[in-house]
Amino acid sequence: MPRKDQYYMHRALDQARLALEAGEVPVGAVVVNPQGEIIGSGFNAPVGTPDPTAHAEIQALRSAAARLGNYRLDDCTLYVTLEPCMMCSGALIHARVARVVYGAAEPKTGMVESRANLFVQPWHNHQVQIEGGVLAAQAKRLLKQFFAERRAAALPTDASP
Repeated sequence: MPRKDQYYMHRALDQARLALEAGEVPVGAVVVNPQGEIIGSGFNAPVGTPDPTAHAEIQALRSAAARLGNYRLDDCTLYVTLEPCMMCSGALIHARVARVVYGAAEPKTGMVESRANLFVQPWHNHQVQIEGGVLAAQAKRLLKQFFAERRAAALPTDASP
């Protein structure tokens, strides 16, 4: 795995930690231009915003597009800690992102390897290169921490005298 992919995935993990601190599912993303500059970043925020489209990828795409003044992010790479869902996959294709690098697979809703591969469908007018499994263990660890804390908070306390 290229060192640059690890570096930028660590930046996406930094964003995921911000989501965790905010009480959101810890998913983070960054958009990197061809010169290696992070031009957009974001983390999951659908609960806090409240916006059902406020996934990490969408937040990072919005940030990068605003910075460039253009929704097309030609030749850019998006790094995200979790396999993109259907909504985010469609947005990545529409934004003309050149490459998507993700960490952990998402067995319930992932649209690269887990449920389907939306990116390879022949009807798209843009093809995106995909690389998965980059720092997957670290991304999974954050997700497990989040859901373990949620389960522990939901357990009844022992109120006996």
